[in-house]
Amino acid sequence: MKTIIGLIYGGKSAEHEVSLSTAYEVMQAIDYAKFDVLPIYITIQGEWCQGEKRTAPFRDKESLRFNSEGKADSIQQIIANGVAFDLAFPVLHGTNGEDGTVQGLFEVLNIPYVGNGVLASSAGMDKVSMKQLFEIAGLAQVPYVHFVRPDWEKNRTEVIEQAEKVLPYPMFVKPANLGSSVGISKADDRAQLEEAIELALRFDRKIVIEQGVTAREIEMGVLGNDYPEFSVPGEIKPIAAFYDYEAKYQDDSTELVIPAQITEEVKAKMTEMARGAYRVLDCAGLVRADFFVTANDEVYINEVNTMPGFTKTSMFPLLWQNTGMTYPEIIERLIELAIERHDAKQKIQYTMD
Repeated sequence: MKTIIGLIYGGKSAEHEVSLSTAYEVMQAIDYAKFDVLPIYITIQGEWCQGEKRTAPFRDKESLRFNSEGKADSIQQIIANGVAFDLAFPVLHGTNGEDGTVQGLFEVLNIPYVGNGVLASSAGMDKVSMKQLFEIAGLAQVPYVHFVRPDWEKNRTEVIEQAEKVLPYPMFVKPANLGSSVGISKADDRAQLEEAIELALRFDRKIVIEQGVTAREIEMGVLGNDYPEFSVPGEIKPIAAFYDYEAKYQDDSTELVIPAQITEEVKAKMTEMARGAYRVLDCAGLVRADFFVTANDEVYINEVNTMPGFTKTSMFPLLWQNTGMTYPEIIERLIELAIERHDAKQKIQYTMD
């Protein structure tokens, strides 16, 4: 009997379209001799829509956007009627999906699911919490400051002066709880810093300002549970000032160099830092670990992405394909890891008997 995979995508997030692209690619590549797919589309308004079980992929990406007429249920109805899949495969990017919220639902329902758990997802999504945990683990990272919207509304001058006191220009301003470079911009002076903060506040109440660093952007894929494996490193060479949303998903202005041309010493350092990040966040399944590498071979961890872009042209699958694992094999490995972790959790005792 085939395993039914609940493919959950879309979501109430600024990364809704990225999730649709990921879902389409996963549905194209999954082995239908072993798995059936139950599509569950979350609209941008947050409505859960369950489609019919499929033994073949949708014909195009737009077919993933089915509405609720006739063949969809709310999440409450899906649960009340009994979950119709064996394992959840959430390919939700950003808030309301990659941040531990959906993972918590699966935990309560005791459903095996692909990817990171509640802690890793929530801490990995919040750049401030992530950086604080990296500090505890002793991982080198660039200096930063952070604040919340009320700080800005109460005294924006104080926020600006604090940033300028700690950080030299250029600075990078980021929403704390978004991925895919949404809402991120570079500031070379005070006027640009104010504009960048206003932009970032459109997407989140918590903002991170990081010191700019002249460095190469190198990334590494991680797969596994307690004993993860590491891909070859890959370098991002954007033509723009940084690897923004458009460079990732909407144009061809970025070159991906895999494997990255770095020394074995730098590769070893990145691997150990990725291992340290994976452990301190208690990750499972997968992450993409992002680093800055300077001309002097200093290595700084930038962040980890707990549900990285997963289309065939995204960095994470390409890293593993260059390490010797095909796209369908990555998908099957993630399913195996989800079952492995779920089985391990069933051994936990919840009574004093």
